[in-house]
Amino acid sequence: MAEDDVTEEARRVIDALKQVGEIEDPIERAVAASEVLADYKERAPQLRELQRQAIAALRAQEVSYRKIAARLKISVGAVQNIERGHGSAWGTKSRTKPAEK
Repeated sequence: MAEDDVTEEARRVIDALKQVGEIEDPIERAVAASEVLADYKERAPQLRELQRQAIAALRAQEVSYRKIAARLKISVGAVQNIERGHGSAWGTKSRTKPAEK
């Protein structure tokens, strides 16, 4: 993704994450990384929900998966997975099949 394609808000977050990686002291850098990862873990469900809502709204307008993917800058497979409630990464999919009744 080209830098010009990133929203201003996303650019600020990306720049801040780069700054964490540039902290000279390895312990301080690791602490900062831990703080970022802990915060992300809490916010990830909210971020995925924002994507899901956008996808649902676009699908309600009968926008194709391919056009949604291009608009949201994610893959077609990610759009389909998010719509199904799996999130966009393999790690967010359920690893067990639901129990049969």
